[in-house]
Amino acid sequence: MTFPPAERGLWLSGDFDRIDLAIFTDRALRLDDAAVIRLRTRGPDTVIAWVATGFDVLASRVVGGRVKPEDLSAGADALAMGLAAGPGAGYVDPGFAMDSAWHGGLPPESGFVHVDDVPARVMLDLADRGAELAREHGSAHGPPVSLLDQEVIAVSAGDVSVGVPMRCVFALTAMGFLPQSAQDVAADEIVRVRAQAAWLRIDARFGSVYRRRGDPSVVLR
Repeated sequence: MTFPPAERGLWLSGDFDRIDLAIFTDRALRLDDAAVIRLRTRGPDTVIAWVATGFDVLASRVVGGRVKPEDLSAGADALAMGLAAGPGAGYVDPGFAMDSAWHGGLPPESGFVHVDDVPARVMLDLADRGAELAREHGSAHGPPVSLLDQEVIAVSAGDVSVGVPMRCVFALTAMGFLPQSAQDVAADEIVRVRAQAAWLRIDARFGSVYRRRGDPSVVLR
């Protein structure tokens, strides 16, 4: 895969990657119609897409392809149009540069320690119960902060102990990183919890979410 000279944009490896990124972008738009997608080079032929979910949690998905420059931000609406413009591999126009619209930091690519694995069905059950509580006690502004901040799972490994807040559970399901029904989840499917000094990371079947530890206000809302 080569870049045309002096071009800015995204080049995807194939149909699967285009569909994958389109689903990610669509989910981001459902959460925020003004969402910004950040695209960064992950490896020689992989790109990682980032979005702020609105839960003070970042979501990411890796697709095959290349991006130029190696770190760019685009409006999710414009990126969705570019993805819909043509099938399969090749160039995607991400629209106007939106780099100044991304103000938060990103987690590091390495340094995470595997803490524990949680059954995916447990996560879906927690999401269902959380949604019921949100309907009962939420407002026009969304679920109550007390519910979002509640740590619904505690995991540990050695001297590392972390709590998983409901924010992360909601972000996982809102972005479609877990199947929407427990019937579509095998009994042995897991969600992997990792951590490092500043970040909590949760890896599910279709993507990962990250929550800043300590002061999550620095993460883009």
